[in-house]
Amino acid sequence: MSLIAVVYHSGYGHTQRLAQAVADGADAQLIAIDADGNLPEGGWDTLLAAKAIILGSPTYMAGPSWQFKKFADASSKPWFSQAWKDKLFAGFTNSASINGDKQITLDYLFHLAMQHGGLWVGAGMMPANSKAATRNDVNWMGAFSGAMAQSPSDASAAEMFAGDLETGRLLGQRVAAVAARLGA
Repeated sequence: MSLIAVVYHSGYGHTQRLAQAVADGADAQLIAIDADGNLPEGGWDTLLAAKAIILGSPTYMAGPSWQFKKFADASSKPWFSQAWKDKLFAGFTNSASINGDKQITLDYLFHLAMQHGGLWVGAGMMPANSKAATRNDVNWMGAFSGAMAQSPSDASAAEMFAGDLETGRLLGQRVAAVAARLGA
C-alpha cells in the first residue's frame, strides 16, 4: 500500500480528532503541526516519501490557522524542487460555526496543492440535504472539495458529531482508493 500522510494543525483537539478519522480511513500516517507551526522530527521526510498528502487545518478568521500557514510557507523548499509534483492531495477543516467560511480554508488547501503541482481528490460524496437528513448524517455540511466539520465553540473534541467524523473517514478512504487505482 502507498504511504499516505495526513499533515494537520489542531488548536483545541477537534481538528486532531477529524485528522485521526481521515487517517483511519486512509490507513495513513499522522503528522501533527505543533503549536509553534513546526513539524516533528522526520515529518518533511515522510511527506517527501508519501504518494498522497491530506492537508488539515481548523478555520480561524476565514482561513487556516497561522501554524498551518507557517508550514505551508515552509513548503516552499519542496516546491522549489517540485518534490511534491503529481502527488495526490485532499483536505479537511473544522470550525465552530455552521458556515464559518470553511470553504475558504478548503480553497486555500486546494491552491497550496496546486502550487505544488498536485492532483486534488475531492470528497466524492453526496450531501445530506433532504428534509429527513440529521446532523449526524455523512456530509451534512454539503462539501464537495473536501471534508468539513462543525464543532460548537463550547463542545469538547469528544462531543464531535459522528457524521462529521464519518465524512472524514470516507474522505481518507477515497484518497486511498484513488491512490491504489492510480498505482500511486
